[in-house]
Amino acid sequence: MDMLSQAQRERLAYIEFQLYFLGKVGRGELMGRFGVAPAGATRDFALYKKFAPGNIVFDNASKIYVLGERFEPLFTHSPERVLTALSQGFGDGVNPVVGPLISCEMPMVLNRLQLTSLAPITRAINLNKAVKIRYFSGSGASEREIVPFSLATDGLRWHTRAFDRKRQKFVDFVISRIDYAVVIDNSVPEKHELPEQDIQWNRIVELDLVPHPDNECPELVARDFEIHDGVLRINLRAAMAGYVLLQWHVDCSPNHSKGEDKAFRLWLRDPLALYGVESALFAPGYQPPNKINSH
Repeated sequence: MDMLSQAQRERLAYIEFQLYFLGKVGRGELMGRFGVAPAGATRDFALYKKFAPGNIVFDNASKIYVLGERFEPLFTHSPERVLTALSQGFGDGVNPVVGPLISCEMPMVLNRLQLTSLAPITRAINLNKAVKIRYFSGSGASEREIVPFSLATDGLRWHTRAFDRKRQKFVDFVISRIDYAVVIDNSVPEKHELPEQDIQWNRIVELDLVPHPDNECPELVARDFEIHDGVLRINLRAAMAGYVLLQWHVDCSPNHSKGEDKAFRLWLRDPLALYGVESALFAPGYQPPNKINSH
């Protein structure tokens, strides 16, 4: 398949996606998605069958192609991207398929971003520039200059990790709290503002998560989270660890005291692994060692 153009690969991957996850695909769908002529669509199906004859069968009764009995995927399909496409459709603004491809129920997105705030942040990250923003915090709105270098999400809200010139430190900014953002074109970040200087971002903490000791069915927890040999070992940036543990409902208390709350299905086996992690204040039940010793 190396001799194929990118456009051809995209059309063949689309054919395979439809077969693999929806069980059928017709010429009309390919024509509507990519704007190809009937003859071109026919060639694409013939080409796909050439590479994977066991994957696709033409059903004469319905006049569409269906999944073959000896199906083996040619392309790598990321589960996250597959689920996004099935639940929300897919497209990049040109001939998009909007809405779920099959019946799918999802909670509404609570943290919706304004693209007018997001786009300057992403441009600044890509161009290595500073941004002037108006930001809302507990003390109200304020203007400041930041040097963003990455996006991050805790699964609920999107942040940008940036150097805050007002406070002279690296912090997280919730993008939905940015009222406006303007890239400072003539800005050049100084050495102390570069991501290499962000200790919490560059520090990687290794955390051992186990089924919560108070859970009645630890074997199901292990299956849900693909826990092998009793431990799920994950690596997280120190700057993000607390957010992730909160979103995942991981009990980080030293004596797994949150077991009565059924939402906590995982326990951090060694809370001391969070020592020195600034975001640990968001980790459910976490207590700094000095606080534990004082009890």
